[in-house]
Amino acid sequence: MEARQKRSSWKIIDAFVATRPWSFAMSLISVAIATLVAAEDGPFLWGWFILVCVGIVCFHATANVLNDYFDTLHEVDQPDSPTARYRPQPILTGMFTPRQLLIEGGLLGSVTIAIGLILAFERALAVLWIGMAGFLASVFYTAGPVKYKYRAWGEVFVFLMWGPLMFEGAYVVQRQVLSLKALVVSVPFGVLVALVLLANNIRDIAYDSRQRIKTVGIVLGHLRAVYLYAALIMAAYAYVVAEILARVLSPWALLVLLSLPKAIGLVRELARKVPDEADALTAQLNTLFGLLLIAGLIMARVVPL
Repeated sequence: MEARQKRSSWKIIDAFVATRPWSFAMSLISVAIATLVAAEDGPFLWGWFILVCVGIVCFHATANVLNDYFDTLHEVDQPDSPTARYRPQPILTGMFTPRQLLIEGGLLGSVTIAIGLILAFERALAVLWIGMAGFLASVFYTAGPVKYKYRAWGEVFVFLMWGPLMFEGAYVVQRQVLSLKALVVSVPFGVLVALVLLANNIRDIAYDSRQRIKTVGIVLGHLRAVYLYAALIMAAYAYVVAEILARVLSPWALLVLLSLPKAIGLVRELARKVPDEADALTAQLNTLFGLLLIAGLIMARVVPL
């Protein structure tokens, strides 16, 4: 009995690890920033905010689980893949069978859809269309027949999902209307999330070429892909400054510049030699940038400038 309980406990832990929980910060930051933008136009609705957070975590977890399932199904993920060096791949490590992982993805997806329907019919139908677009994009990221990740479209759709779609979705739940400001503010954060994938693809150029898939890294080549990475990072900071000058954001948003030294160091590191954890390091920058922007939005309400 005790041995069975231990196995059950380990399975629960394995199921949690399979969702890649360390990546959820990106989604939660998107929701938090958009909700703070919405709070400029009305009250902060905590209950709906919490439900959106739960839904977005389930959405992100579903996307991660299905990504691992289809990458294994299409034999893109192999025991010698670069990703396997720093995180456990659920199927290749024996944590789950393909069927078990697909069931987990299905359960998480069902919760995501249920929450999306509640938000759509209780707050605004726009949530339904935004949610459908995001959900389909997450599934066909690596699922056939589209598999757009393998056709060098991954960065574009990641930008759209973690930028405009998540920001507009979180905003509309609060205010029940779409927002041009939420769309504008979403751009630099969406770019930085897309750069997590670009960093991954730059690191994996040799491996992905062998697997006969196409990524932005392969299309551009290592040097030009690093140039694009550096240009987009600098563009994200310049964009925030432009938003401040245009009075879209308060001067408090300049707090994001505190993360600039980390960004410069990361670009220099990629220019020298792409580290195995390039995507994780980019995600750390993304998180720091997002937290500083959240701080700036809060300070703008507490101490207006």
